[in-house]
Amino acid sequence: MSKESWQAAESDIKAIVAGRHSDPFGILGLHEVNGAWVARAFIPHAETVSARTLDNRILGELDRRHDAGFFEGKVTATGRMPVRYHARNAGGEWDVLDPYSFGPVLGPMDDYYIGEGSHLRLFDKLGAHVIEFEGVKGTHFAVWAPNAQRVSVVGPFNDWDGRRHPMRVRLSTGIWEVFIPGIGPGELYKYEIVGPDGKLGPLKADPFARQSELRPKNASVVADPTPFEWTDQAWMEARAKKDWRRHPVSIYEVHLGSWRRRADGGFMSYDQLAEQLIPYAADLGYTHIELLPITEHPFDPSWGYQPTGLYAPTARFGDPAGFARFVDAAHRAGLGVILDWVPAHFPTDEFGLARFDGTALYEHLDPRQGYHPDWNTAVYNFGRKEVVSFLVNNALYWLEMFHLDGLRVDAVASMLYLDYSRRPGEWVPNQFGGNHNLEAVEFLRRVNTEAYRLHPGVMMIAEESTSWSGVSAPADKGGLGFGFKWNMGFMNDTLRYMSRNPIHRRYHHGDMTFAALYAYSENFVLPLSHDEVVHGKGSLLSKMGGDDWAQFAGLRAYYGFMWGWPGKKLLFMGQEFAQREEWNEAKGLDWWLLDAPSHEGIRRLICDLNAVYRELPALHARDNEPEGFQWLIGNDHTNSVFAFARYAPDAEPVVVISNMTPVPRENYRVPMPLAGQWVERLNTDAGWYGGTNKGNQGKVVARPSEVEGLGPYADLYLPPMSTLFLKHDPA
Repeated sequence: MSKESWQAAESDIKAIVAGRHSDPFGILGLHEVNGAWVARAFIPHAETVSARTLDNRILGELDRRHDAGFFEGKVTATGRMPVRYHARNAGGEWDVLDPYSFGPVLGPMDDYYIGEGSHLRLFDKLGAHVIEFEGVKGTHFAVWAPNAQRVSVVGPFNDWDGRRHPMRVRLSTGIWEVFIPGIGPGELYKYEIVGPDGKLGPLKADPFARQSELRPKNASVVADPTPFEWTDQAWMEARAKKDWRRHPVSIYEVHLGSWRRRADGGFMSYDQLAEQLIPYAADLGYTHIELLPITEHPFDPSWGYQPTGLYAPTARFGDPAGFARFVDAAHRAGLGVILDWVPAHFPTDEFGLARFDGTALYEHLDPRQGYHPDWNTAVYNFGRKEVVSFLVNNALYWLEMFHLDGLRVDAVASMLYLDYSRRPGEWVPNQFGGNHNLEAVEFLRRVNTEAYRLHPGVMMIAEESTSWSGVSAPADKGGLGFGFKWNMGFMNDTLRYMSRNPIHRRYHHGDMTFAALYAYSENFVLPLSHDEVVHGKGSLLSKMGGDDWAQFAGLRAYYGFMWGWPGKKLLFMGQEFAQREEWNEAKGLDWWLLDAPSHEGIRRLICDLNAVYRELPALHARDNEPEGFQWLIGNDHTNSVFAFARYAPDAEPVVVISNMTPVPRENYRVPMPLAGQWVERLNTDAGWYGGTNKGNQGKVVARPSEVEGLGPYADLYLPPMSTLFLKHDPA
């Protein structure tokens, strides 16, 4: 039979059947040809197909032009409309809603802003979204793959057959899209991509997927579009007015998978964690919980730092709504939630971002720029506007959709330096011949600027381990625009000091005082993080020098020193009760230790330190201003004693005194800011904490000096291995 003028060309049919047609929307679906309407469909396994309206009115019978399942025929349509195909074979009959009878969902304004790299709602446009389109419910899929010859959505709904749902490409942006009617929440899917070389690549998870399968499976999941009903309006309104530099910030760093496990050893759900973790952290007096990355990742021992689903809360603990309930519950309890965010690199799992469309798309092609030797990961190409948009939108997504109170940005130093962990010849200099990654600098400035502009009251925190200047300075003043920076130097120096036998500490006094020289160069968070209690480093308790008594006393004194020192506070889980073993992500914390008075004493101390820190403005209101700190005794290396004062406007000063040896000091003279009575607000040697219960009976008196020109002083008893907090009491 000769081909009629309205029929598709054999070459087009073969290309459709092979899944290699460059424009499937130009062939499939409903088309007007020479004044007649023609319907074409590719339905494998069908023997007969009729075209129908959505209300099942028959439009016409289609002829099978190819045994693989290509059908076409004239229909009685009067214009473009959604079409339902009724298919039959020997095994039964079924209906197929035609995705190729629908127009594009994205529009020219999307193309403009995406092309410009300024779109700040990409997470509403790309990925999988359940919508009603042209009167039909289904899911819109959109993905960036500019170098692909063909992109298809595959899943159980089409037997993972990439020939069934090839997408339409928007040439100006390289974004592929298709609306598939009848697909709803919970459907699994991936993208099948034919690269520029014509080769079929591995199936890819959706970079914008809001939900993913539980590992070891890795398909993306069409997320439930039901808006979450937040109950935290009061929290969000109050947060928007806060300048966290002048408020107490005490952070409990948590790995959700190993904080506590179920009785059977499995993971707790987001809801179970909300029921147990949140009241626990609130009772300890923390202001925030910081979560190690909960973005989807395939490998548990990566702790989330090798994410493959940057927009999806990990399925280990439940669905996205479960995570939203966790954050909502935290806010109701007066706790902020900070997420550890990983924009510096990504793993090379074949289903992930690596060579996404058959080319180095998200990463640099040159391994000197696109490969990270420390972590065997790929490095984002910050010079590509689409990649920057992907990451900026991701940060905004977590802040907006999950009401997160901040992001701790991981591995900032690895982004800033082109030669980070690389030998000569293994890196590419910038345009000026230097080692600064200028494109990464601009990315960080942009993400911080947009986060603070759109979400007042959040905190952007940098884990930056070098002396890069202006990490927490405003972006418009030449800084990176972070709100805070982790003070890695304080952590390393002071822990090195505390690890020494107390008798030797006099020779290393500067390890405790050096941080004062740069304390106000940035807005600092003082971290005692997960990195310090893994990989053979032991727990914080085990780091303390001396015998078991000295370790507990030293840890108490050290915590007191840190909570008194200028800077916001962060402590990793388990260290609040002196976990003896180093952290193991494969099991829960050793909660049974709390039955021992010495461990329970440490927990009580953290409670009281957080309470005093929050209650006394002198300990937090000028954390980032030199006017808030004064050395009283900084050079008594012989006795290993430190004393300093903390100040705040319209508040009584606080004096912090630490004795870092097991030798008590009687009648130890300390210069005081003011004469009069000083109340002993906290003593880490108190029996309540497991100490010797020695002190100053709750108060001391500062007397005017008999020597002209010298200020007031007080003679104190300094308990062994202890820290005291004294607050001036004008009454």
